[in-house]
Amino acid sequence: MAQKTTSAQSLKERIILGIDPGTNVLGYGVLKVVGNKAEMVTMGVIDLRKVSDIYLKLGRIYERVMGIIDSYLPDEMAVEAPFFGKNVQSMLKLGRAEGVAIAAAISRQVPICEYAPLKVKMSITGKGSSSKQQVAVFMQKMLNIPESSMLPYLDATDALAVAYCHFLHSNRPDLTGSGGGTKSWKAYAQQHGKSVSDTTTGPQKKLAQLLKTSKKK
Repeated sequence: MAQKTTSAQSLKERIILGIDPGTNVLGYGVLKVVGNKAEMVTMGVIDLRKVSDIYLKLGRIYERVMGIIDSYLPDEMAVEAPFFGKNVQSMLKLGRAEGVAIAAAISRQVPICEYAPLKVKMSITGKGSSSKQQVAVFMQKMLNIPESSMLPYLDATDALAVAYCHFLHSNRPDLTGSGGGTKSWKAYAQQHGKSVSDTTTGPQKKLAQLLKTSKKK
């Protein structure tokens, strides 16, 4: 008789790479997910501010993202889409950076998911108007990141947020509303007539507690 595997053994581990595109500073974050739990593996930035030629910048992005993929072997990549409120030139630059990062993932056959900035912020903090600093605070608390591991670049925590957003939505597809709109955990709970704490477990419950604390301040 075949030996039964324990629930812990049957949980599949997956690696999610999050990318916050930029042609001056590109953020990346890597999460390890086991079942309903996510933890940070690493985060960082690709600093291109000293590279003046745009095509050299794009080449560096491609090479570095390929290196990150080869080092951490992500099962999926989540990337933040350019914000349509930016001017045309900024949109073009961000679109190029995103496209090169996507090309690197495609070359390694890594599945890709794209998230709008509003969706990422709503998923992490429950507010689409949250600042980068607020997103960083939530990510530090949610992933128990020690202060010594925090970076001065908010692009890195933004990339972690994209990866965490993908983790939440891939674990709970019912958070995606009709027309591609995404509900926050708070909105999801309200729609179903329950408190957030009654409808969430694991990381979602922890997020709900942070939302309540943030609201009191």
